[in-house]
This record gives sequence, C-alpha cells and structure tokens, in this order.
Amino acid sequence: MIESTETNEEEIVEIVEVEEEEEEDVDVPFAVIEDVPIFPGCEGVAKSERRNCFQEKMNKHIRKNFRYPEIAQEMGIQGRVYVNFIISKDGIITNIRMRGPDKNLEKEAERIISKLPKMTQGKQRGRAVRVPFSIPIIFRLQ
Repeated sequence: MIESTETNEEEIVEIVEVEEEEEEDVDVPFAVIEDVPIFPGCEGVAKSERRNCFQEKMNKHIRKNFRYPEIAQEMGIQGRVYVNFIISKDGIITNIRMRGPDKNLEKEAERIISKLPKMTQGKQRGRAVRVPFSIPIIFRLQ
C-alpha cells in the first residue's frame, strides 16, 4: 500500500523553527570562497584581482624567505614539498602540515609558511570562515 505524504486542509501542521548554529567552524576552500583572504598589500586591489594578488604575494613570500637546507644540499636531496595550512577566522596561519621527500625540506617549508603575515580573513556570505590552502614548494638544486 502506498500512502500519500501530502497534507490536506484538515491536518494540523506543526511549524518547527530551525536556528542556524552560530560560531560553527566552516572550512571553505580557497578555490570557491566568495571573499578570499586578503594578503597584506592586496587591500586596494579590485575584488576580482584579489585571488591573483594573493597568489603573487604568496610566491614572493616563499622566494624571499627560501633557504635551501645545507644538509639537504650536501646530500643532494631535492623534490616537492606539499604544504597545507588553514587561514583562521582571524587571519592567522594555523594547522601547517607538510608532505615531502625529506624531513629537512619539510622543516624548511614549515619555517617559510609560519612566517606568513596575518591576513584579512576570508568570508563566505559575509561571515568569517576558515580557509584551507595548499601550495607546493619545489626544492631544486642547480
């Protein structure tokens, strides 16, 4: 027997209020967030260009702070270190995680990322959210 789930005029329908939970930590990936976190120096940039400005400043920061670990140079270790981190609701870099071919390269990647400046937080629908971000740092011996 199949019963209809539709209601008719005689039935009493109970109205339940659904409250949106406040202060729920939501992670919105950088690729899809409405308002990307703003890297210091990108504040005056048009909203449509902020994503590019963020990437440029990030790459510049990595190049400026990059130091090839001596021990890795001596041992001829090179490769790509994948770094993941979260730009928190207050713009601070947290939860840095690295994956790479060598501990020394991972440590250097963590040092570089931990020196990132405080940013203006990312926003989704006008609310500050946590923004996970990942970037590969390539260590290559010339």
